[in-house]
Amino acid sequence: MVDKAKIEEAVKLLLEGIGEDVNREGLVETPQRIARMYEEIFGGMDEDPAVPLSKQFQAEGAGIVLEKDITFYSTCEHHLMPFFGKAHVAYLPDGKVVGLSKLARTVEIFARRPQLQEKLTAQVADALMDYLKPRGVMILIEAEHMCMTMRGVKKPGSKTVTVATRGAFEENAALQETFYHMLER
Repeated sequence: MVDKAKIEEAVKLLLEGIGEDVNREGLVETPQRIARMYEEIFGGMDEDPAVPLSKQFQAEGAGIVLEKDITFYSTCEHHLMPFFGKAHVAYLPDGKVVGLSKLARTVEIFARRPQLQEKLTAQVADALMDYLKPRGVMILIEAEHMCMTMRGVKKPGSKTVTVATRGAFEENAALQETFYHMLER
């Protein structure tokens, strides 16, 4: 649970640390605004992916299910700067499927935490394997990191791509090729 009072105090200290006057008209309510914003953007800290993934339906013989181009926004745990992009989530059902919105919701739960893209990719894959029990999962995430584009090396437009495979996707190159082919459509 987000402690808004601590965040407000930290923001005041940060503003003072950069030489700002925390009593300046434009900054007086900034600590409260930041605390409310952090409550929203880090809301995944208090959410369990088991909840959205628990609503399942029988679907014998279903082939690969792919939800692509799931837009997400996250915060890099190293610099507390945003990274954002698209997640592509595929699984091979083993008799049960989950509502498509639940795949996007699972991405959102993990994205709304201080995060590394590599961990985000693995966490989504592991959650699907743990709670949906499919024959396999493949996740591809592509994102732009503000810590790379706005500071440091300053390379706007550069994207980081991460992939996680589990189960049948890990063992079967043809399934992986099918996944990549489906992304092109």
